[in-house]
Amino acid sequence: MENKIRSAIEQHISAARALPGQWPLIGQIASVVAGALRKGGKVLVCGNGGSAADSQHIAAELVGRFKLERRAFAALALTTDTSILTCLANDYSFDKVFERQVEAHGRKGDVLIGLSTSGASTNVLKAFKKARELGLITVGFLGRDGGVIKPECDLALVIADADTPRVQEMHILAAHIVCGLAEESLANP
Repeated sequence: MENKIRSAIEQHISAARALPGQWPLIGQIASVVAGALRKGGKVLVCGNGGSAADSQHIAAELVGRFKLERRAFAALALTTDTSILTCLANDYSFDKVFERQVEAHGRKGDVLIGLSTSGASTNVLKAFKKARELGLITVGFLGRDGGVIKPECDLALVIADADTPRVQEMHILAAHIVCGLAEESLANP
């Protein structure tokens, strides 16, 4: 058991050591998020499974607070309303559960953050296509090689790893950094 624990921690550290090349990109994402919020826009976040939970986590850090006392920022996880999700999945298809919500809530200049450890989640891809059509800024938190979603991203943080837990861990690490930087930027304009 101890070897398995050690191995998981070593894999996490190895994945984190690959992030420095993406520091400028993480800073760009934070600037885009802060810029949209500064202009009265909002951040929409979506993903499936563990990435759905991470979507909620990111929205909560923005609406609540990350570290600083400040006004609430407009952020919405598209993964949380079971009535909307089941209505859209039933009446249309599961592939449209985020796309329709982007159409309903997204406005030009808002930010859509989509998380997909495979880079191939059809419902996230459709949300990105709709977001681009409406003039939202699209930010992907992706895994592997970025998959089919990467070309639909204005900014794509790609964790080049096939191990879903490591990808998710790096996504939430990067998201925490983005939330902290955006919060500081808006608290100290």
